[in-house]
Amino acid sequence: MLNSAATEPFISLNIWTSIFTLCNLLIVFLIMKKFLFKPVKKMIDDRQKEIDDQYADAEQSKADAAELKARYEARLSEANAEKEAILKDAYRKAQLRDEEMLRQAQEQAAATLRRADEQIALEKKRAMNDIKDEVSVMAVDIASAVLARDIKKSEHAELIDSFIENLGESHD
Repeated sequence: MLNSAATEPFISLNIWTSIFTLCNLLIVFLIMKKFLFKPVKKMIDDRQKEIDDQYADAEQSKADAAELKARYEARLSEANAEKEAILKDAYRKAQLRDEEMLRQAQEQAAATLRRADEQIALEKKRAMNDIKDEVSVMAVDIASAVLARDIKKSEHAELIDSFIENLGESHD
């Protein structure tokens, strides 16, 4: 026959042991919830907040960088426009200065030519007056020579020819 111990079930269920185990499990769960889950959850939440803050800071830094870049590009374009304006103004001033210098040079050249023409005219007038004086002196000399001697018609012609030759030599 079979032994009664051999017929005992391999697994037995004791209700009081099950209740005690369940109570122990509930107590361990509550202790773990209080001392482990809450701090771990708090740590995870803090870490998540820190990560979210880092992302927000990164996004803010990115936005600030984009704004600075836009300002820099605006300033750069303003500087380029100002540079172009300065260059155009300098070129215009240089052209005006060149034109003024050219005008002054032309005025000076015209004044120099005018003075030269006036001086030439004055010298010409002096030369003509000198020639007139010489001619009148020679005419007086010829007339006095003619009066001083009695000349024939042929001598008179020679005297005039000689006078004309002397006149040409005195101007060379």
